[in-house]
Amino acid sequence: MKVKDVLSYLESLYPPDTACDFDNVGLLVGDGECGVTAAVITLDCDVNAVSFAKENGANLIITHHPVILEPLKSVTAGSIVFRLIKEGISVISMHTNLDVGDGGVNDALCAALGLTDIKPYTAGDGYLLKSGKTDKHKPNELALHIKERLGGAVRYTAGKKDIESVLVCSGSGGSYLDEAISAGFDAFITADVKQHVFVAAINAGISLFDGGHFCTENVVVEPLCEVLQKRFTAIKFTAFSPESIKTV
Repeated sequence: MKVKDVLSYLESLYPPDTACDFDNVGLLVGDGECGVTAAVITLDCDVNAVSFAKENGANLIITHHPVILEPLKSVTAGSIVFRLIKEGISVISMHTNLDVGDGGVNDALCAALGLTDIKPYTAGDGYLLKSGKTDKHKPNELALHIKERLGGAVRYTAGKKDIESVLVCSGSGGSYLDEAISAGFDAFITADVKQHVFVAAINAGISLFDGGHFCTENVVVEPLCEVLQKRFTAIKFTAFSPESIKTV
């Protein structure tokens, strides 16, 4: 099997044209004609992921966050891209197209949270979120549930009513609070929420939960690894999910 075979399959599941305009997805480093016997699935292609890939004999890394997002002005010793090229490791990145696709990040987050009646919800800008139902929870109970299911810290505001209907956006989704409010959801679960967005949620009386960027997105790594392993039995896929950003 070659890098281009894995890329083609991923793009059939998560078409590049479903990614946001700002995004950079697909084969970002390496050679599509290169053979693959082992691959690593991870959220970010950082120095730890590259070292892990090398230690495990992998010459392909599949990431959620693009290893190259903005144009590069140089590729020099010490940079991740330089090291990847030097080590002969290719990188495929599936970002916002993986967020919105069937079985992608938002679906994986809903599954991790145990939500039911999962449905797509198209935001005003065309971005695809997910909605779902949960057993009736008070805001503090749902916060504890999110912490238990995802790990990490949870920041939240307590709305005026018990929670059953939920809008979900993995990663940085604070800008979609107005969607949750206008559509009448009891709560919105996302990450990277800014202070003024929390204040807006308090004023609107809606429960807003920030489960952390890593925790709301890392839930896709294991499921994606399983999907790829089932499709490409000759390649050894390994999930790599270190939480490198520490909290005290």
